[in-house]
Amino acid sequence: MKQNCWEFKLCGRQPGGEHVHDLGVCPAAVESKLDGMHGGKNSGRACWVVAGTFCGRKVQGTFGQKYVTCQVCDFYNNVKTEENAGFRLSPRLLSMLKEESRVSV
Repeated sequence: MKQNCWEFKLCGRQPGGEHVHDLGVCPAAVESKLDGMHGGKNSGRACWVVAGTFCGRKVQGTFGQKYVTCQVCDFYNNVKTEENAGFRLSPRLLSMLKEESRVSV
């Protein structure tokens, strides 16, 4: 079974998670535009595209600001390995990045 980032990282920031009250709900757990991407729920298997995720005990910025860190993330590399040839910036991911760049300008 493919895990979402919050299941893999055990961060507790998914809706109803144990750390929502002190850290808030993770945007990847509720961003539905990428629901089903790489077999995940909401953006749970494409969290590196979603701004404001919580990595390394701090909130991360936009895709462009955080992607270098994501490339060495154990979860990101796990998804890459699991998806093999299916891992790419799909049209849905590219669309999400375009929208983010319009918002953050």
